Amino acid sequence: MDWEGPLTEAYERATTYLAGLPERRVGPRATAAELRAALGGELPDGATDPRAVIAQLAEGVEDGLLPSGSGRFFGFVFGGATPASLAADWLTSTWDQNAGLYAASPAAAVVEEITARWLNELFGLPAGTSVGFVTGAQMANFTGLAAARHEVLRRAGWDVERQGLIGAPRIRVLAGAERHDTVDRALRFLGLGTDCIEPIAVDEQGRMRPDALAAALGDVDRVPTIVCAQVGNVNTGAFDAVREICGVAHGAGAWVHVDGAFGLWAAVSGELRELLDGVELADSWATDAHKWLNVPYDSGLVFCAHPEAHRAAMSIRAAYLIQDEDGERDPLDYNPEFSRRARGIPVYAAIRALGRTGIAEIVDRCHAMAGRFADALQDGGAEVLNDVVLNQVLVRFGTDAVTRQLIREVQDEGTCWMSGTTWQGRAAMRISVTNWTTGPDDIDRSAETVLKIRDQLIRD
Repeated sequence: MDWEGPLTEAYERATTYLAGLPERRVGPRATAAELRAALGGELPDGATDPRAVIAQLAEGVEDGLLPSGSGRFFGFVFGGATPASLAADWLTSTWDQNAGLYAASPAAAVVEEITARWLNELFGLPAGTSVGFVTGAQMANFTGLAAARHEVLRRAGWDVERQGLIGAPRIRVLAGAERHDTVDRALRFLGLGTDCIEPIAVDEQGRMRPDALAAALGDVDRVPTIVCAQVGNVNTGAFDAVREICGVAHGAGAWVHVDGAFGLWAAVSGELRELLDGVELADSWATDAHKWLNVPYDSGLVFCAHPEAHRAAMSIRAAYLIQDEDGERDPLDYNPEFSRRARGIPVYAAIRALGRTGIAEIVDRCHAMAGRFADALQDGGAEVLNDVVLNQVLVRFGTDAVTRQLIREVQDEGTCWMSGTTWQGRAAMRISVTNWTTGPDDIDRSAETVLKIRDQLIRD
């Protein structure tokens, strides 16, 4: 069996791609039709040399890649991949462990157990908080809200895992009007539907207003209630006042779930930790490792202060499974997947390589670079729409039409890549600074390009 040929080809292609990222055009170069032409064709009838397959694949996808690992990619809160996490991810695929059960991979289970403890320490969460390694913030929100659904119905005398939702007590979900759509989608998956959401008024930065939450909670006699807070608004980066929200919500008997897809990582920063005041008082939390920890996709994290509710919502038992081997932790008890790759291994490697101070340096630098970007664009005559509290910058260039056209032309030009959004009814350029390699030169080159294209648009 020739392992060396295809793996060598993959290594050479990968290192060439990574070495070229700093100067690579930030954006895809091929159309969908061109990609289909390069990669398609008839179903192969016979075997092809594996090394040739890897070479053809790399060449075929090359111009269709969005270089989100570039230090000048600002389109979404993606992050990149650090050397240790990427190398560990390669090994994870090589070892090909099924990380569902301890019996199926003791190594994967123990790595997750250790990594879970480190993560709880990094985020300052309560001792004993359970951790699930999921695909991303979508499934982290799903899992945290599944635990919440279990617990609020249990308190009402209903076993949702056994009895289902038909005939169950109504659940209220109170969430900020500027919540992320993954919350709505998770509620759909959970059979609660989006009509259960009662939007709570927010301030000008998108933060949930605790007084509006208190008023909503006081409107109805106690019913099973979940409150969804947010730390890191996807547009402005703003943080809900979690301490106040928890006080109001817990006083009404509600469960508090925190969507912290990228904002929860502010906990590692001495300067930014205050943004998360009271976050440890919540009941469940969701975040991504492939954002500020810069671990390869897919890698989300869910935390629950009530492990029994977490396990009740997720665990499964079957006669053929070997479970509770010497009382060891079975990962499938904490996430919605059965068979899955050992995604805790790259997270372990990233934390081991960076340490607390290294992770904090990435977060602090990205925060500083976001401020640098905002200042440069504002000095150039753009309108910055948000307070740059973390890594998000919202910018407007006069009119909706100019702003949207500028975004398209910046993406086409290739120096940098950012996305558009609509904020409070107005078009805006949305800049997310999350990559571990982003530095002052990336910011200055990008800001200069944006303003240069803006000036050209105005002249035309």
